[in-house]
Order: sequence, then C-alpha cells, then structure tokens
Amino acid sequence: MIFSLVQDFAAVLEAMPREHPRRRILSLLDEALRRDVHLIDRHPMTLFQCLWNSCWWYDCPDAAQHYDLSNRQSSEPLPWDRPGSKLSAIVQEWRSAKELATPGFLWLRSLRPPPVHLGTALRAAFRHQDRVKGVAFSPDGSRVASGARDHAVHIWDAQSGHELVCLRGHEHDVNSVAFSPDSRRIASGANDKTLRVWDTQSGEELLCVRGHEDSVKGVAFSPDGRCIATGAKDGTVRLWDAQSGGQLLCLRGHEEIVRSVAFSPDGQRIASGAWDGTIRIWDAQSGQELLCIDSPEANIWSIMFSPDGQRIASGAGHMTVRVWDPHSGKELLCLRGHQGGVFSVAFSPDGRRVASGAHDNTIRLWDAHSGQELLCLRGHEAGVVSLAFSPDGRRLASGAWDTTVLLWDTRSGQELLCLRGHTSNVWCVAFSPDGRRIGSGAYDKTVRIWDAQSGQELLCVCGHEDSVKGVAFSPDGQRIASGAWDRTIRIWDARSGQNLVCLRGHENGVNGVAFSPDGRRIASGALDKSVRVWDSQSGRELLCLCGHEGGVVSVAFSPDGRRIASGARDKTVRVWDGQTGQELFCLRGHADIIYGVAFSPDGRHVASGAQDDTFRIWEADTGLCNQVIRGEGDVSAIAAGGSVFCWLALFYTLETVIESATTDRQVAWLPAWLQQVKTHSAIKTHPAGWTWAGAGGDHVYLFTLEGNASPTS
Repeated sequence: MIFSLVQDFAAVLEAMPREHPRRRILSLLDEALRRDVHLIDRHPMTLFQCLWNSCWWYDCPDAAQHYDLSNRQSSEPLPWDRPGSKLSAIVQEWRSAKELATPGFLWLRSLRPPPVHLGTALRAAFRHQDRVKGVAFSPDGSRVASGARDHAVHIWDAQSGHELVCLRGHEHDVNSVAFSPDSRRIASGANDKTLRVWDTQSGEELLCVRGHEDSVKGVAFSPDGRCIATGAKDGTVRLWDAQSGGQLLCLRGHEEIVRSVAFSPDGQRIASGAWDGTIRIWDAQSGQELLCIDSPEANIWSIMFSPDGQRIASGAGHMTVRVWDPHSGKELLCLRGHQGGVFSVAFSPDGRRVASGAHDNTIRLWDAHSGQELLCLRGHEAGVVSLAFSPDGRRLASGAWDTTVLLWDTRSGQELLCLRGHTSNVWCVAFSPDGRRIGSGAYDKTVRIWDAQSGQELLCVCGHEDSVKGVAFSPDGQRIASGAWDRTIRIWDARSGQNLVCLRGHENGVNGVAFSPDGRRIASGALDKSVRVWDSQSGRELLCLCGHEGGVVSVAFSPDGRRIASGARDKTVRVWDGQTGQELFCLRGHADIIYGVAFSPDGRHVASGAQDDTFRIWEADTGLCNQVIRGEGDVSAIAAGGSVFCWLALFYTLETVIESATTDRQVAWLPAWLQQVKTHSAIKTHPAGWTWAGAGGDHVYLFTLEGNASPTS
C-alpha cells in the first residue's frame, strides 16, 4: 500500500506545474516518504512518526540551534525563515488531530534533526540486512540491483523503492553485481568463489560458474552481453561465455587481489584494477596484456572506462581518484578531496562527470575534464563501496557498509546544512546520572556533551590524539572520563571542559572506562588485554588486572565497588576483586566479542552483550549463566531488569525496536539501525527509561517514547 502511495505522489508531482504553490511542500513530503518507505511498509503505524521526524525538523524554529551556519555559502533563505507554508505546521496539525482521535498513541519522537535534512540531493533509501557491497542500475533505468553480506542479490523498483525480487543461492558475501545490456539478466560475484547469472524477472538462477580459486570481487558484462569478465582474490581476470558458463580466457599478471573489472565501450578491451597497485588493459579476444599502468597507490579498488573509451577512472586506498589515458597510460587528472580511501568510481553516461565513493562516508562528483569538485553528497553512515549512474545520468545509486542503498538526484538539492557535532564515526555514548546530559566520543578525537532535553551540543572537548572509544560520567556528574586509542584516559570537568588529569600506563588503545560508585577510582580496559584501576584524583595507577587473552572492550564496577567486570575480544567475561586485583571468575559461553558488561543494581548478577547477538545473565557469586536473551542493545538496561527499565531499545536486522522488558511486546520502531559499532555499545538508556541516545555514523541520535502504555499490557 505504501509503495502505491509513493507512486501516486510521483504521478501527482509529474503532472503538477513547477510553479504550482503547493509543489515544493508536496515534493518534500514525497522525499520524506521515500526515505523511510520500507519501515512504513513493515510497520504502517509508523507513518506519522517517520514524517514527523523528517518534516518537523526541516523548518521548525527549533532546528536553527542545531546547525553550524558559519561556513554556509548559499544566499537562499533557510527553511525556517522561508515565507509561506511550513512542513512543521502541517505535521503539528496532524499530531493534534491524532492526539484527539487516539489519545496516548505511542511513537518515537526524535529530539535532534536527522543526519540529512529534507531538500538535499538524497531521494530514497533501500535497506539490506547487512553491508552493501555492490550496486547497479538496469540499462532502462527502472530497477536497481544490490548485493551484500547477507548472501543475496536484491532487485528494487527505482521509482517506488519496492523490492521486486530477492535472489538467493550464493553461500557467502555478494561483492559485485551487473545487469546485462538487455536488462534480462544479472551477474553476481561472491566470496563463495562463484559467478552466478540470474533471470531478472523470474529470479531463476541460470548459471553457477566455478573456476576461480578464491572470492570473486568484480563482474562486468561485455557490451553485446555475450561475455562476462570477473576479477578475483586469486589474482586472475577470467572471461566467460554468458550463455554456457564456459571459460574463454584466464588472464594472469596481477600479483594481488583483482578488485574491479570493466569492458571498454566497444568490447575490444578489458581493464582490471588490483591491490598490486596496477591497472592492466587486456585484449578481450586474445587475452594479451596491452598495457600495465603503475599507480602511485598500492590498492586499486575500482576502475571504469569513460563512455567514449578514451579515459579510465580509478579509485584507490590513498584518498585519490585518478583519470588515465588507456592507450598510453598517461595520468590525466588526480582528484583530491576525500578523507578516506576511495572504494568506487563511476563515469556519468555523458562522460562529463566522475562520481567517487569513499571510506569517509561521502560521495563526490567531479568535472571529468577539469577535475573540479562539483558536489559532495553526505548521507551514508559508513564507507561507500559501490556507485552506479542511471542511464540518463540524473540519478546516482550508492551502496555502503551502513547496510543501505541510497538514491540521489545529481542535478538538484539545496546545500546540506552542517549539523553541529562529531565529524566522523561516533563510538560511544553515556547519560549523566541525572539524565540531563549525554556524553559522546568519536573517531574525530573529541568528547562532546549534549543537552538531553533539547539535543543541543553544549561542549566540545579536544585533547586526545586518537579515536575516543569510551566515555563515562562520574557519579556526581561533575566529571567525565574518556578513554582513547592514544593509550590515555583523560578526566574532564563536565561543565567547563577543563582537562583535570591524564592517566598513562596502557600499552595500547583504551576501549572502555568506568567510575567506581564513590567516584574515587576509574577502571579502564584496553587492547593491551589489561584492566587497570586508577585513583581518579591523582591519576596514580592502583592495579593492573591481567588474564584476558584479547583486547578488553568494556569494564564495570559492582554497586558496592568491591568487584570489577570486564568483557573482551577473547569472548570471555571476567570478574575481579576490585581491591586486590584477583581474578574471581572467567565466564565463558559467548561465541564472539563482548561489547558490554554491567552489574545489576543489587550486585547479584552480571550482564554481558556480545557480537553473537545475545545477552547473558550470570550469577555474580558463582559465575553460573542462568539466562540467555537474544538481541543487542544497552547492557546496563538488561542488567537492571524490568523493574527498573520497563522498556528496552534493541537492535534487529533492519531497525531499532522498543519493546517491553517483561512481555517482549514491541510498541515502536526506529528506521535508524543504531549499531554500526558492533564492538562497542552504541545505545544508552536515560535513567527515566523512556529516552535513548544512540550512535550511527557521525550522528548522535536522541529519541523518546511518546504516549501512554503499560509495558505489562
């Protein structure tokens, strides 16, 4: 039903004159629908919530305080200053009507603007169950295909966002996808060492081709659709008959993983890019190597011919895009601007633009002749690994490690306003004891403090020299401790940001920090496999607890301060005597890295959460496991139990869910998957139990459960 509504919106907008006074508002509503269409399809009752959280924050007066406008270049009126109808007023009227019709209805209200506001180039989002690794537009522009770590190839309607077909058969990550020139077939390469060819209408597997000795990383159809080229981890490029699956050529020369392959537009040449730092051009008939281009960068991730075949673009691990002459090997352009390795490149169909996707979560569009950066698209919350232009060049599909495929309009969209906050991935969040503030730490080496009521940034603290991996408030809320990969723990005044003390002693990066209940000690866990205990005033090291066989990720004090729990990469939870440092228990049972540990309020139990998607509840006195709970979320809330926190925020495959701690009844859903940092707890619960702070990419999410409901009903 929701996909029909999206199509209806599109039809109305197509028929509506551009100068119509309501067109702008309807266009923004259409955009808001498309962003969350899959959550609304699964949970229709979230329609109001999704539109509120996008539309309200677009032009409400409160939005202004969340943006840094100091470097804004556009002279256009800001959304909240624009005269005329306001989206925020429309959804406010809707809210009032719903509250009259359904008093106490439950929904999740965001207390901060979304990472990407409405009105930008972002048009739609499709979500996978795991990291997306390859995307492709069909030659007719009607469909988008994507492959991911969920072992599947998905085909989406590019207009409505509806999933048309899910192709299953691969036994491992799907790395690359490509449509045949007539759009009737899709080729996919995967870590199961196979190339598979599928019927795009029926979903039938037409071919399963084996021959590579390791993961297939890149696939490409020849322009006539008769051949398929593949590149693989075994260092070879192979050419296959697209009908029979027979091997036609095996091209050897690369000394490392071949990440990408491409045909020239005339089908006479094949280009391949590899981690040996070379781009090689091969004769597609004889297999002869025609040219070897030595790139200054070691890892070539992606290559593509220009539509006229006169240029090749390459993306590499050293933050550059380079354009080459495929006949002479001469470098024509070097495009710099990304702050991370470039994983994907694509020429626009007219050859005038080059798009690049990178580890810095951005997509950049460049003038293919001058090298000028034309546009920087922000919206992904993890590295962008695959790009594809639509045949008309007006849309761009991007796939990323944040599990999403995003669709962009490359010719429109207002300037993206810069939200105040972190500039790179957020690793950790924590509420102050009174629930009024939130602390966060990130890859940008900063600690930030936020107002938990308004979502406004209060303080940005700098001093660490590497990623901040753990933050914790002191029991009185006056101080905040941070642990970082610069091997230090720093204690700051939580009001002024003054650095009070710096604790040095760990031999590797610090992941977790915790104050003792009286605030006099700090425990820290680090990659050096140790837990250390410090005097929080003087900074003196009191204890070094050794026993873990992998880096320590999380630490927690018992309520009486006499014991310390730690969780580590060795898949164990250990309980220590907080005074002597003696190891009391080693708790085994998890099948993966422990990302969080916490004691129950009475100290009788220890809860742990791990990457194996389970929580375990252990007896603190005996070390016995008496409960296993499926899910991932805030370990502290699990440890406290349903009598303290009646609602839990848990991560599931495609969404974050609010459910009763006692009955498991689900009452609300959030489209954001707040679990990009699987080795750290990416969500925390407000002391009152109705509000949550979470991390996703460089964004700190803050949302609260509105309405009335009993968690036991």
